[in-house]
Amino acid sequence: MNKQLDPYFRKMQASDIDRILDIEHLSFTAPWSRNAFEGELHNHFAKYLVIVVGEEVAGYGGMWIILDEAHVTNIALHPDYRGRGLGGKLMERLMAEAIAHGAMHMTLEVRVSNLVAQSLYLRMGFVKNGMRKGYYTDNQEDAIIMWARLSHLRDWRA
Repeated sequence: MNKQLDPYFRKMQASDIDRILDIEHLSFTAPWSRNAFEGELHNHFAKYLVIVVGEEVAGYGGMWIILDEAHVTNIALHPDYRGRGLGGKLMERLMAEAIAHGAMHMTLEVRVSNLVAQSLYLRMGFVKNGMRKGYYTDNQEDAIIMWARLSHLRDWRA
């Protein structure tokens, strides 16, 4: 890959929100609002990262870290950047950030129909550990609850 196009990570900034909203609308049937993302910038539990390719935000991911648990709130890539391994890199970085902030476990919910994301999470060490019936408000689809133990990854660096 061209060195100029190597992806890098940084904290989400207010100036990223327009691009993040574009990605939200292209990725989800019930996208988060501008106010929701602006609120996350001021939430001391929240940690949000963007992945940048060239000069463009290609995706983002966020989580809340409470005590020793990290809960992934959202993660998405712009459709132009999918299928390049960037989702895995973004999850790895979120996991490393969670560890750096003292998390021992990570959890998330994923749609039962989202087999691509489930496959990624399974490869990342997550296991299925429950179901939330009717979790998604747009169509009452169930969510699979997944957990990963981060303690065996303590040597990762954010």
